[in-house]
Amino acid sequence: MAAEQAARRSYGRLVAYLAARSRDVAGAEDALADAFEAALTHWPLDGVPANPEAWLLTVARRKAIDALRRRRRGDEAAAWLEWLAALQDQADALALPDRRLALMFACAHPAIDPAARAPLMLQAVLGFDAATIAAAFLVVPATMSQRLVRAKAKIRQAGIRLQLPDPEALGERLGAVLSAIYAAYADAWTDAAGTDPRRRELADEAIWLARLVASLLPQEPEALGLLALMLYSQARREARRDAAGAYVPLSEQDPARWDGAAIDEAEALLRAAAAHGRPGRYQLEAAVQSAHLAGARYGRVDRAAIARLYAALAELTGSPVAALNHAVALSQAGDAAAGLARLDALQAQLADYQPYWAARAELLGRCGQLAAAREACERAMALETDEAVRQFLRRRAAAWR
Repeated sequence: MAAEQAARRSYGRLVAYLAARSRDVAGAEDALADAFEAALTHWPLDGVPANPEAWLLTVARRKAIDALRRRRRGDEAAAWLEWLAALQDQADALALPDRRLALMFACAHPAIDPAARAPLMLQAVLGFDAATIAAAFLVVPATMSQRLVRAKAKIRQAGIRLQLPDPEALGERLGAVLSAIYAAYADAWTDAAGTDPRRRELADEAIWLARLVASLLPQEPEALGLLALMLYSQARREARRDAAGAYVPLSEQDPARWDGAAIDEAEALLRAAAAHGRPGRYQLEAAVQSAHLAGARYGRVDRAAIARLYAALAELTGSPVAALNHAVALSQAGDAAAGLARLDALQAQLADYQPYWAARAELLGRCGQLAAAREACERAMALETDEAVRQFLRRRAAAWR
């Protein structure tokens, strides 16, 4: 519906704009939530306004003024009320600067708990709810909600300005900004069939933000590496389903269906990043993608090189997911027993992670433990929400009988 489309398109822009002056992210979110609620009530009866974003900003402005009058006193409140009143003219003209990137870097301020920085960006800029963010970061939803509330209060209490920091501070905050952008893209990637319009637009938004950061910081190799990584993934998006809608794993995809221009751009970005001589997480992940795609394009995948890249990534990040991928890469390079042993050590950390059980099933199957492979595959199916992927896993389980 129109309100949902406006939310997907405008949420982050409006929150960032409203919060830029007040430094009250929670207040901006509340005012905008009231505006969207009003849209759901009025638009079906009165029709969608010619400029939905301006309408939402006007209503949010009124809600913010009402809330401010209840909460604030003194000169600060008077100045803020004056600015909110002036928003009407800007809303009519829709002369709204895009402050999303400034908001993201503000969310990465050193005064904010590091564990809350990327989640805060996902909620404030892209409108994710706490439960979705908690799942992405493998955290209990209640814990994530508390982190987000405290982080928003910190921005207001510490008077953190929602603007791009000085050049020397940009690099210091870059890691959290890149993490949030990648988490947003990863959420979009879960919609393999491309049937969820929110996630389709989210992928485009994440790539737009990555391009913006890379253009802002062209000397930061990790910014270039992240954009390369996302373009490699996006290049093969259409090949993840066949004509009947069935899931197609990377090893079975038709390279002719990949976006060659996106791959070429990603390759150029990765080379530019590598030239700086400062390898990092996103460069390593992009290099893995490059190796997979080059192998499929030209007929031979260098499995040993991929295993080495994943080993470096696991050591650099300490991530159990990177360790999982290293285990799989070891198996694909010819040492299934070593890969399976590494998976055994990760089970407690990844017991509720679907890719863990899918990978375990594959490695058990390679080791000839067919009954255990079927059992692991059933665990993966129980955790999977995509029916096409469940069908693929069901076919794999049948092959081990």
